Amino acid sequence: MAELVNPVIRGFAPDPSLVRAGDWYYVATSSFEWFPTIPIHRSRDLAHWEYAGHVEGAAPGGTLAGVPDSGGIWAPSLSWNGTRFWVTYTVVRSVGTPYFDLDTYVSTAPGVAGPWTPPRRVPSHGFDPALFHEQGRLWLLNLQNDHRPGGRRFCGIVATELNPSTLSPVDGTHLLLQHDRLIEGPKLLKRDGWYILLLAEGGTGFEHGVRVARSRRLTGPYDLAPRPLLTSRDDPAWPLQKAGHAELVRAPDDEWYLSHLTSRPLATPAGPRCPLGRETAIQAVTWDEAGWPRLRHGDCRPALRVPMPRGRGRQPEPADSEGALAPTAPEPAGAFLLPDVSEPAENGPEPEIITSGYALTPGRPDRCTSGREPETAGAGDPMAPGRPGLSGRSLAPGRSEPSWYTLRSPADPSWIDLTSRAGWIRLRGRHGPESLWAHSLLARRITEHRAEARVTVEARPATFTQAAGLLLWYNTAAYLALDLTWTEDAGEEQCGQQWRGAGRSVLALTARDEDETRLVAVADVDASGPLTLGVRVERGEARFWYAEAGTRRCVGPPLDFTLLSDDHGSRLRFTGAMAAIHAVDLVDASFTADFTGFRLDCIPD
Repeated sequence: MAELVNPVIRGFAPDPSLVRAGDWYYVATSSFEWFPTIPIHRSRDLAHWEYAGHVEGAAPGGTLAGVPDSGGIWAPSLSWNGTRFWVTYTVVRSVGTPYFDLDTYVSTAPGVAGPWTPPRRVPSHGFDPALFHEQGRLWLLNLQNDHRPGGRRFCGIVATELNPSTLSPVDGTHLLLQHDRLIEGPKLLKRDGWYILLLAEGGTGFEHGVRVARSRRLTGPYDLAPRPLLTSRDDPAWPLQKAGHAELVRAPDDEWYLSHLTSRPLATPAGPRCPLGRETAIQAVTWDEAGWPRLRHGDCRPALRVPMPRGRGRQPEPADSEGALAPTAPEPAGAFLLPDVSEPAENGPEPEIITSGYALTPGRPDRCTSGREPETAGAGDPMAPGRPGLSGRSLAPGRSEPSWYTLRSPADPSWIDLTSRAGWIRLRGRHGPESLWAHSLLARRITEHRAEARVTVEARPATFTQAAGLLLWYNTAAYLALDLTWTEDAGEEQCGQQWRGAGRSVLALTARDEDETRLVAVADVDASGPLTLGVRVERGEARFWYAEAGTRRCVGPPLDFTLLSDDHGSRLRFTGAMAAIHAVDLVDASFTADFTGFRLDCIPD
């Protein structure tokens, strides 16, 4: 029997909301402070997933500027009422405080590619909302938050009927269920006369799980199942941890499946850490004689390999993937399409690995100091100006991944220049990496514990307030950066007198860990031409390098990649590690840096 392998969407793809419409399955995931907002993937067989679009305009006013790390858009819930897709989600503007300062919104579209209606605010009791459609009626489910001193911060699941046209409340709010353990993320379905309520239980960490309750009446009361449907909390050695936040879907032939989040931890002296963030997994489900859902393999722990649906549809061929969305919609007018100036894989056979769209070149040297690098921006560089194939690919349906992710605002020509230099992206520097407002940063998800990122950069920093380079990024309090910047002449103290025309160009390796940023190493470089920067991640270690005269040279010692995880530090963290490029100009935002040949290779264990 054909099987799927978990996680099916790897890397940062948390809180999956699964729905089937016709022959397609769709999954929407949380985006938090990242754009594009609410990524949506699709599949015909639950095993092979591709990027299908995102909820354009989900951020009111088009921006999430100022939201804290791991704030922004939490846990979207996707649904299909037979004619339109609906999505509800919460924008969270405070994290780690009694007040979440949140707003819940609803948007609809004829197809996942849009156009999506402008978001409309609905009653906002708490985060992780969901919609339930029944015979023309519409219900909003939510967590209720009690911010008061001495109150229960997560004090039950509530439901409010909404007018499907105006989205205004039809009647009062109903309390469905309260529980001693933290429950959230409600999802509701109806089967055999029972209203089945799926609940995330125990928080989002290693105690996470899925609990089920049911009632003969939508408004309750609900009875909890005697044991969890899904959890890995009782087996710390299980390779899929944090299993929870689930949604049930019925496949053809009356088979049932469950989407849920999970994580693949690395063992460290400080305990398990999950730098890849929370990922999307699928489980097969059956129903017992009493009418409760159970995992088909007979265990509460998530299975790594799961039988695929018998009634699965044909996966689209590349030629038909652009038009296979059902239903479809045109790209929104005026959308800023960001090209993918990535280095294509060399001709010839490639190893059998799964990457973020790009295969690791066979024979690539493993060590910083061994092997010759291809000349940058020259006749041998497939991304050099004037070479064929430089037209960038847009965020079009059918991609396995968006071209780039951006922080707190969408890609915008005010800071990204795609025309001045063919085959290159020019970034205009703005705020520093710890800002919550105006990052000039482009990122891609890291999907495996072994990875390598590289990019060619050309820039002329003339002051310590200007920098451009390559990052391993988690958030503003956790990142590793190799930046081309300016510093004083050798032996001179930091005196900030760059206007004298002295000083030198260097690569500065910095590490940010919560409230401390430290300079790890400095390497003198010739910045008169392009420089290739890179980083290799080998499970828990990250090793930065640059290419000089065609040879890789290490910058600094190996660094701890697992600091860029959900599980390190004292603050709530909900995203995942990224490889990114950025530019900074703290004085007048006029400094620019050109980038080409970006490549991210992610190699499964």
